Amino acid sequence: MKTRVIHWFKFASPQNFYYLAGKMWPWFAALAAVLTVIGLWISFFVAPIDAQQGQGYRIIFVHVPASQMSMFIYLVMAGWAGFGLAFNTRLSGMMASALAPTGALFAFLSLVTGALWGKPMWGAWWVWDARLTSELILLFLYLGFLALQASIDDPRRADKACAILALVGAVNVPIIYFSVKWWNTLHQGASVSMKGASMATPMLAGMLVMVFAFWMYTIAIGLVRVRNIILDRERHTEWVKHAVA
Repeated sequence: MKTRVIHWFKFASPQNFYYLAGKMWPWFAALAAVLTVIGLWISFFVAPIDAQQGQGYRIIFVHVPASQMSMFIYLVMAGWAGFGLAFNTRLSGMMASALAPTGALFAFLSLVTGALWGKPMWGAWWVWDARLTSELILLFLYLGFLALQASIDDPRRADKACAILALVGAVNVPIIYFSVKWWNTLHQGASVSMKGASMATPMLAGMLVMVFAFWMYTIAIGLVRVRNIILDRERHTEWVKHAVA
């Protein structure tokens, strides 16, 4: 009996990855939709009212996953960009470009939901707190990445310039994460860690489901966007002409 071996390296080719992404993204999109519905139902109808913050705390079911994803996506984006810079692979730069808009969206969503949560808790929409300020810097890094990408006509040169920006900006991510430990800030510490969770089980369940929903959305939209980038950059090749025919 022969064992079928999958040669994963062949998907480093934009052409092969285009077809693979086309098969994968609908599954991730469906999972994102289902998990979002389940997560929101748990968050609003199952999770109990917080003893101190009342109903207002429920915004954490969007705020926390968005904040986590904004940081994680940047690290993944920087990883792809750095890999492309080191090995001169075309697909790496495309993947970094595909992830940047979603990362910017989550960074913006994190700041907006944080302001909505902070107003009743702190009495102010915004304070120059260490975590808030570093998250704002992260949003600017995403926007800078997108602006730099759009300002350079040659995609390969744009990828290299953006890779340097992404790698330098990655230093900001651990600052965001450890800011509540390094400085005296208004922002509360993590409710979930390796030592356990300081919240009720239904709250934790809703939080985790929403995190996975945001993961699935990120993968789905990233695959859709990278397919469009591949078509745009490879539009002069024969296989693209057949693919869009």
